[in-house]
Amino acid sequence: MARVAVVTGGIEGIGAATSEELTRNGFLVIATFAHDDAGAAAFTARTSIAVRKWDIGDFAACQEHVAEIEAKFGPIDVLVNNAGITADCTLHKMTPEIWHRVITTNLNGIFNMCRSVIEGMRERKYGRIINLGSVNGQSGQFGQTNYAATKAGIVGFSKSLALESAAKGITVNVVAPGYTDTAMVAHVPPPVLAKIVETIPVGRLAAAAEIAHAIAFLASENAGYITGATISVNGGRYLA
Repeated sequence: MARVAVVTGGIEGIGAATSEELTRNGFLVIATFAHDDAGAAAFTARTSIAVRKWDIGDFAACQEHVAEIEAKFGPIDVLVNNAGITADCTLHKMTPEIWHRVITTNLNGIFNMCRSVIEGMRERKYGRIINLGSVNGQSGQFGQTNYAATKAGIVGFSKSLALESAAKGITVNVVAPGYTDTAMVAHVPPPVLAKIVETIPVGRLAAAAEIAHAIAFLASENAGYITGATISVNGGRYLA
């Protein structure tokens, strides 16, 4: 029977590429989304991957939808925490609302989703959790104190959860993408993006599929001895 995988933010960009890659690898995938109903319908029509809509920043909603997914599809063995947002602003201009908006989705959302699946994984003595970090959480980035804080926090969270979970057959890892050819990066002004690409040793943006390959490996049976790791897929822009 296929293992069940949940990919948050799984209908576009890196999330969509991951949902499709995991499906090709034999997982039964459920992709979550928060806003784009039309995009979700088009994604399912194109891929036949099931989708569910909720705000991962809402703990009660995470609990409710995880329970519904497990009742319908079976226990969740793989969780990919991909959903994330940016709201760029230098700190001296940042409002509490801008700060908390990013923290709620990017960091609280990781807690909400992991907390909703971890007890079941511990009981079954198996699980794969892959959390999406970022090169900017490793190197820092001008105007992203909120975003970088969440992505750096995800690394510490994942290492701690890896230590708590290893004896229960659960691995917890981070994939930290560099600048990737997605809708989020498309919003960067072209002159700024050109300068960013100049700083990437391989000389280009990543394809979403390249990030998805790393995630799929960590979700596989073959990655059982890797936990607490951060896998950087950034074209050499930041060497940890």
